Amino acid sequence: MVVKALPIWVCANHSRIQLSVTDLGFRSSGSGANLRFDRDKFRKWELCGALAQRATTPVEDEKPLTPELASSGGNNQIQIAESMGFLKDLNSLPRPLSATDPASSPGNGSKVRVAYQGVPGAYSEAAALKAYPKCETVPCDQFEAAFKAVELWLVDKAVLPIENSVGGSIHRNYDLLLRHRLHIVGEVQLVVNHCLLALRGVRKEELKRVLSHPQALAQCEMTLNQLGVIKVNADDTAGAAQIVASDGLRDAAAVASARAAEIYGLDILAERIQDDCDNITRFLILAREPIIPGTDKPYKTSIVFTLEEGPGVLFKALAVFALRDINLSKIESRPQRKRPLRVVDDFNKGSAKYFDYLFYIDFEASMAEPRAQYALGHLQEFARFIRVLGCYPIDTIL
Repeated sequence: MVVKALPIWVCANHSRIQLSVTDLGFRSSGSGANLRFDRDKFRKWELCGALAQRATTPVEDEKPLTPELASSGGNNQIQIAESMGFLKDLNSLPRPLSATDPASSPGNGSKVRVAYQGVPGAYSEAAALKAYPKCETVPCDQFEAAFKAVELWLVDKAVLPIENSVGGSIHRNYDLLLRHRLHIVGEVQLVVNHCLLALRGVRKEELKRVLSHPQALAQCEMTLNQLGVIKVNADDTAGAAQIVASDGLRDAAAVASARAAEIYGLDILAERIQDDCDNITRFLILAREPIIPGTDKPYKTSIVFTLEEGPGVLFKALAVFALRDINLSKIESRPQRKRPLRVVDDFNKGSAKYFDYLFYIDFEASMAEPRAQYALGHLQEFARFIRVLGCYPIDTIL
């Protein structure tokens, strides 16, 4: 079966899920059965009061990608012998959804299904469980697969990392926010505790290499240098732990979470091995529909826009928030992929070219507040394109 590429959310709370492309049939379940979207409706960004349903001009980057996806066959069977001390069967864990295999499994409808990137034991899964403690989590092999899972109604929400206090922004997810028509409905801040995991009975002195995500390896550079091991990149932290366990690597360890050690039957040789103890990752919660903003608690609003040409235009754009005493908590710029260069006429030296950017901004105000509505109305005087990505409560609990 061939399907169009759309974002996918996945959840994994250790429920046994067997997924295949032939299962990708959509059943009627309340209001979630109709997958036909009105594209024109979604080209509006909804604001409260005077700014409701104001049209925006789309940019080329925001058009969702629609590559045709074909199912990929073959399941890697993993057999773990009890003699190795690994008592868990990895086949019982949910298989990650992929962009080429967006299959779903039946659900009882009693739990929120949340997609995340990685395999069980990933920090993204921990963030999903922090946001929804009783949720069913479904793993995805890529960020875009999580987006597609939500758009295909395979899951209810997705939890994806957007920035880390040490490693900075996850640019891929900023780009995907614009390409897909999902809404930010919440955020999760998670304290990262990197652990050194190995097979049972293995000592630090026996280690010759350590596997993990490149960012996790960089965050533990001092500890790993003291061990004198070779650093090996893996797709994600929990995936590295899975490799060590499934392949029975006695000369290797993984940098991952304590939860990953529990899932894959590994020993924790050391905890909190990150160089910076204040290591926090911020995640976004995405859904098909926005939430209704309120004023009963602190809210944050995320937007993306592009600006007209001219001196001081960015200063003027940011001033619309300062004039109304609105704090900006995040500013990120990304080049427009379809139109990376802008040509400026120069009568003396011909034509000059410079990068054309998209600006992502988080500001601390609810769209239910008139000052936020007026600020965006003022911003439209300078912006060629504005899109509200979401208005959601601020996570204040670590």
